[in-house]
Amino acid sequence: QVQLVESGGGLVQAGGSLRLSCAAAPRTYSRYAMGWFRQTPGKEREAVASINRSGGGTTYADSVKGRFAISRDDAKNTVFLQMNNLKPEDTAIYYCNAGGAWSASAGLRGLAGSWGQGTQVTVSS
Repeated sequence: QVQLVESGGGLVQAGGSLRLSCAAAPRTYSRYAMGWFRQTPGKEREAVASINRSGGGTTYADSVKGRFAISRDDAKNTVFLQMNNLKPEDTAIYYCNAGGAWSASAGLRGLAGSWGQGTQVTVSS
């Protein structure tokens, strides 16, 4: 399985911004589409954003469209999630994962990574 390490979370006021990073092993990074997910206590993990292998295609959950942007830096084997205009409802643990398949309609499929510890994002009102 692909090993992934998330970072960049923190405490921010509503309206603020954070940038999350997800680093993957170089020999596996280029083979996969990548995505960000989030989970709050008592709820299922939900997909937030995804990006295909080339970086030319992205998908977003309706709740974050226009506020979040996913990107990938192949030179650094890293995927980013830029989060702007954060809202209290964005508070969650954020995880990244890799997928063997991607489509513009469904996003990431065929998850190939191990779920790590994630990174906590807390937005205060």
